[in-house]
Amino acid sequence: MFSHVHVGARNLSKLVCFYEAILSRLGLVQIPEGNGGSAQGVGWKYPDKRWPQFYVQLPVNGLPSTWGNGVQVSFLVASHADVKEIWELAITMGGTDEGPPGFREYATDFFAAYCLDPEGNKLCFVCAPEA
Repeated sequence: MFSHVHVGARNLSKLVCFYEAILSRLGLVQIPEGNGGSAQGVGWKYPDKRWPQFYVQLPVNGLPSTWGNGVQVSFLVASHADVKEIWELAITMGGTDEGPPGFREYATDFFAAYCLDPEGNKLCFVCAPEA
């Protein structure tokens, strides 16, 4: 559905460390050429696919990065145990709890956990098998 997502950073090295731990657990690898653009940043993707890609970068316009109120990036996870493990890792790496692992009202099989990254960007880790 999407090709790539960018999350702005104020402290690039801190966010890269946070996302490297989370995204490598999800099977993504750093893109050797970084973000491929004019802004300083780091990107990740699945080893055998071009898309989707996820980037953390300093804003191109040079202004400080801010979190988006109402914006959330959700990562599809293989199992309930993985949702719990990755959410716990995110909290350990400096994330803030926004909703512990559990079933949600969106669907009977929607198992998710929510957190904020160290700079306030909202994340969701979800296991919701396709019927």
